[in-house]
Amino acid sequence: MDSPTPPAGNRPPSDAHTYRMPLARLRLTPEASHGPLDGAWWPRCDALELELPALVGSLDPGRGTVTRVTVGAAAWPDAPLTVSAPDHVIEVVLSDATAEEHAITLDCGTLGRWELLVVPPDEPAGTAECLLTAAADPWNPLSAQRTLAHVEDSFGREGAGEQHGP
Repeated sequence: MDSPTPPAGNRPPSDAHTYRMPLARLRLTPEASHGPLDGAWWPRCDALELELPALVGSLDPGRGTVTRVTVGAAAWPDAPLTVSAPDHVIEVVLSDATAEEHAITLDCGTLGRWELLVVPPDEPAGTAECLLTAAADPWNPLSAQRTLAHVEDSFGREGAGEQHGP
């Protein structure tokens, strides 16, 4: 087995067992949003401590450093109260509000915030792609919960029509 190449200066990495998640599956509104959502995020698993650093690293640093996130407790039951990101720690607030169940709010102090629909990790790819597109539409007037219900309902009707005919 080949040994890993040490970084410059022949110093071993500080943590040789660090795993980095692939780039976040994320779609943001192309301009200022006129609705409640700024886009959507499709995590690969329900481990917020693994997924959040990749998401935060994909966002525009011009809006500031993400210092706190609010997520639905039902969707992230095992979420820690803090998550380490490069160069800082993010506070995690768990909400029992139904409106937060499929959403994540990323607060960047006084510089801004993002409100994203969270596509369930096990969502089929076709449905997930529609959710990412719908949530990133700057004119989408629906909340995260309603966008999810609307798209899943549309897919359910299409699937039923295909199975049972016209």
